[in-house]
Amino acid sequence: MTEILVVYYSRTGATAQLARHACRGIESVAGASATLRTVPAVSSSSESPPQAVPDQGPPYATLAELRRADGLLLGSPTRFGNMSAPLKYFLDSTSALWLDGALSGKPAGVFTSTQSMHGGQESTLISMMLPLLHHGMFLVGLPYTEAALNSTRSGGSPYGASHVAGAQPGLTEEEIALAQALGRRVAALAVAIKAQPRPGPAPRG
Repeated sequence: MTEILVVYYSRTGATAQLARHACRGIESVAGASATLRTVPAVSSSSESPPQAVPDQGPPYATLAELRRADGLLLGSPTRFGNMSAPLKYFLDSTSALWLDGALSGKPAGVFTSTQSMHGGQESTLISMMLPLLHHGMFLVGLPYTEAALNSTRSGGSPYGASHVAGAQPGLTEEEIALAQALGRRVAALAVAIKAQPRPGPAPRG
């Protein structure tokens, strides 16, 4: 089974909604499964390891799960056009995975939520992509062949799925469709990559 890890941070629940729909998209792909995880809030005591299970919602993500996963989806609300501190704190802890190339060659996608229509969604999505590029991951976006990207009047971007929380209480049909499409695209690529034979060692000489 090809495992896609979905890691997000959410305070009001909007980013969590996107994460759950991304999981549905992942699990619509034959041979793929979704693992949903969150990250703890940061504080003056953040140097201490968090409990494995928060008070509510999914467990906290671990580096072992990230290493094991065949693909990754990252989600964060926007903080002044950037990813939230809790998600960046988690990514900043992945140096050991970078050193041994544990994430290189795996597909990844990103999603976000803002309160307002022009609240920095695309810059936030790009901010989440940057460390993934350093890890050597294949970035997966949303092409305009996705019908919902052409019809949405709320969230949605070629850079990844998104939601405008201030426009309505829940996700629109287009936002749901795009979150699920992103999950499907990452999962389908991960399944295809995993099915390929691994190259042997380079010849010497």
